[in-house]
Amino acid sequence: MPIAQINMMEGRSNEQKEALIEAVTAAIVQALDAPPESVRILINEMPKQHFGIAGQSAQKLGR
Repeated sequence: MPIAQINMMEGRSNEQKEALIEAVTAAIVQALDAPPESVRILINEMPKQHFGIAGQSAQKLGR
C-alpha cells in the first residue's frame, strides 16, 4: 500500500486539496502500477506561524 505524506502551509481550499489528492494518486498509480484503491494520501497542514523561511515565520513574511 503506497502512502504519500504532504506537508504544506494552511490556506488552500478543499477543492485544491481534492485536486492534489487526485493528481498524486494518479502519479503513484502510473509510476508503481499500483491499484488506485491501495493508494493513501496524507495532507498535513501547518499554521503559517509554524513554517519558517530564512529565519522568519511565513506569517510574519506575509506568505
